[in-house]
Amino acid sequence: MNHRDTEAQRKTQRLPIPDAVNETSGVIVDAAFQVHKTLGPGLLERVYEECLYFELTNGGIDVKRQVQVPLTYKELQFDCGFRIDLLVNDEVVVEVKAVETVLPVHAAQLLTYLKITEHRVGLLINFNQTKIKKGIHRYVL
Repeated sequence: MNHRDTEAQRKTQRLPIPDAVNETSGVIVDAAFQVHKTLGPGLLERVYEECLYFELTNGGIDVKRQVQVPLTYKELQFDCGFRIDLLVNDEVVVEVKAVETVLPVHAAQLLTYLKITEHRVGLLINFNQTKIKKGIHRYVL
């Protein structure tokens, strides 16, 4: 059995995303719409992250900001391999952007975060869009 066979088997054996995770994802999207409706595009990423955090926590949602995630590569140990912008209900990883164009590397970054943390759902939200709907991308492992 080669690497591709193993990867294909893992994909077919994945369980469906739980309803609670999908609901959390929907709440995050709704909060992003609210932030964007109020502020519009053109601000710094940090501002959108803070406002999205505010919207979610005011709605009673458990949110952690700038979550440090350790990383191990073979025998190397990094105390903080990266930071997750927002981790919502300990199940959805949110990467906030305020860029002109979402690049493939931004999606790859989020997918790497999902893989390393073993979370299955992530949202890449680019607030620098005239219509926020175009800036929201959902990824599932």
